[in-house]
Amino acid sequence: MKKTYVLDTNVLLQTPHALYAFGDNDVILPEVVLEELDRFKKDPSETGANAREAARILEALRSRGPLTAGVELPGGGLLRIELNFRGVELPESWEGSKADNRILKICKGLADRGEPAILVTKDTFLRIKGDIIGIPVQDFLNEQVARPDSQYRGRTELYATAKKLDEFYKKGTLPLRSLSSIDPDTGERRPFSLITNEFVHLRSTDSAKQSALGRFDGKHLTVLKYADETPFGVRPRNVGQRFMQEALMMSSSEVPLVIVKGAAGTAKTFYSLAVGLHRVLAHKSREYRRILVCRPNVKFDEDIGYLPGSESEKLAPFMRSVVDNLEILVDSDDSERYKNESELSDKVSELFNRNIITTEAIAYIRGRSIQKNWVIIDEAQNLTPKQVKGIVTRAGKGTKLILLGDPDQIDHPYLDSRTNGLCFASERMKGSPYCCQLTMNDDECERSPLAFDSAVRMATC
Repeated sequence: MKKTYVLDTNVLLQTPHALYAFGDNDVILPEVVLEELDRFKKDPSETGANAREAARILEALRSRGPLTAGVELPGGGLLRIELNFRGVELPESWEGSKADNRILKICKGLADRGEPAILVTKDTFLRIKGDIIGIPVQDFLNEQVARPDSQYRGRTELYATAKKLDEFYKKGTLPLRSLSSIDPDTGERRPFSLITNEFVHLRSTDSAKQSALGRFDGKHLTVLKYADETPFGVRPRNVGQRFMQEALMMSSSEVPLVIVKGAAGTAKTFYSLAVGLHRVLAHKSREYRRILVCRPNVKFDEDIGYLPGSESEKLAPFMRSVVDNLEILVDSDDSERYKNESELSDKVSELFNRNIITTEAIAYIRGRSIQKNWVIIDEAQNLTPKQVKGIVTRAGKGTKLILLGDPDQIDHPYLDSRTNGLCFASERMKGSPYCCQLTMNDDECERSPLAFDSAVRMATC
């Protein structure tokens, strides 16, 4: 049955091509949406870019006929700009001229006329107000991924006999028919399937003390190749870090994209920098030219020119967490590290002065082809899906791209655990032979006893 959808401005500001996402159903744009798009069109951020893209799409549709009468969309539905229903009554306390309420008037007017419409908006409060006056409402779902508890984690637990584990250590591989999945609640075996590059914690059915770690290469379970490595003097302290080390140590020709999700303190940034320094400085192949670190605190399209100093000086406040990790890496002696702050600062500064590590605003990645770089995108949960696509597609030959972040610490006002760029990339790249990914467990926090305890206690917050 054909439906009618009314779009809020925020849908187009996030995804301009949402106009084409409703198949053969009709789409209505309240005229106030045009006014709000016009207000955003000069904004230098991604929001402004999306407003301008929406304007270009509408202009192309306008060439087919008057938008107030309705023009056909590629999917078979009609797009119409609605000007009427200004006199529709809403609850007395709701200001009638407010943009959100003008949209609600149109939805209610259509329903009163016998043309019920579904309001599509990213605004939770507008959805609540729609419910109050009996208007069907929904979020824009096209860019949403699975709920957090259903998202791909890049790791699983399987079981095998002690004999098969011994065989795994000797031969380095195991066929899937040798493995089994056991329900932790009932103890019964259950069917399972593995995804390419998924990590496996293999436990023995005969002894709780015997286990092994492996990675599914698409055909067999294989042993970790880099389990005995100590990149830049760093040793993994838990199962998650062993998996993370494997993903990071694999060459860019094997796995050019690594995605690591997890709570603060699980060493995502620390380990990425350690392996990067190992590959750039210590590894004989000199596979990468430099380490490039970016964080989305500086927005994708935001001009940082108003800040004083050079580009690196402008970005310095946003990169403090990187410096904190480097201080630990350049001086591994915990008892002596901070006795001479000047010497420690000089060691870190040398990495930047020699261009071994560089920092860059996310905005400046657009349009580039980045060759033979070790690229770390920290706090990637604050990227939009569009931004993530714009970053991943910049990776040229010989570049290793690492996306890091905690989906529970999103600062972007229009993103959540199902729409942020980190989770979007994770779900879309699941099963790709070019991507290795992993979700760290809350109990794998190694920052400090307090950080560990808080991560476990606040895991459900």
